[in-house]
Amino acid sequence: MLGRYTFFNAQSGATVDRNGIGVSDMRSRERLDKNKLLLYGIIGSCNLGDVEYGKAVAQAIQGGITCLQVREKDVTQAELLAIIRKVKPLCDAAGVPLIVNDDALVCKLSGAAGVHIGLGDGSIRAAGKLLGSDKIIGATAHNLDEALAAQAAGADYIGVGAAFGSKSKGNAVRLANLKAYRDITSAVDIPVIAIGGINAGNVGELAGLGLSGIAVISAIFGSRDIAASAHELRAAAQALTSSPCAEDNSEEGTETDG
Repeated sequence: MLGRYTFFNAQSGATVDRNGIGVSDMRSRERLDKNKLLLYGIIGSCNLGDVEYGKAVAQAIQGGITCLQVREKDVTQAELLAIIRKVKPLCDAAGVPLIVNDDALVCKLSGAAGVHIGLGDGSIRAAGKLLGSDKIIGATAHNLDEALAAQAAGADYIGVGAAFGSKSKGNAVRLANLKAYRDITSAVDIPVIAIGGINAGNVGELAGLGLSGIAVISAIFGSRDIAASAHELRAAAQALTSSPCAEDNSEEGTETDG
């Protein structure tokens, strides 16, 4: 399915979006059930404290996460592969897609469900060529132009933020306002999830913006009770994705735990 802003160039025979970005190599998106993006947990060693990795994943699954991304920035490729292989059976048993942050090769070698490509961290198209058509490819965007470019390159979903100030990613680029989510979800045909400083206290501010879910880091994995926190956020995510579209949720957020 092509995006709303796509056109056919009769001269070149290529399909392009409204910015002229070619989309002729867009991949089939039938592999992604957008309901799996409802509560997208992101785990990293830096957020766990003394909680064992597998135990943290099991508790998050028990609490209701619908997708899990492993995000490790300071490990070797071999170490990352070992982590993915350790938690994959837990995710598979629960029907929770396992996403590898940035490393398409580890995704391929481990049999994970997909890869998430951050801005400046790799090529969506290259990941698609390596992984083929049966893997999920996620992308990051901070604004409408980046979201449209990610869709054109073949992303299956987009993580957009930061919604609020985040201690997990202190250098995260903030959205101008929350209404920017509505602008993006109205313009693209792939699911959009919010990320950045989201917790049980502010998630309600994201209602009515066309989001398919929320991505959460420390509000789940930095919690003293991972399962309970995930359970609370799962209910909040269901409420916000089922709410009618709001006319204007434009208030800027404040810094939160991430």
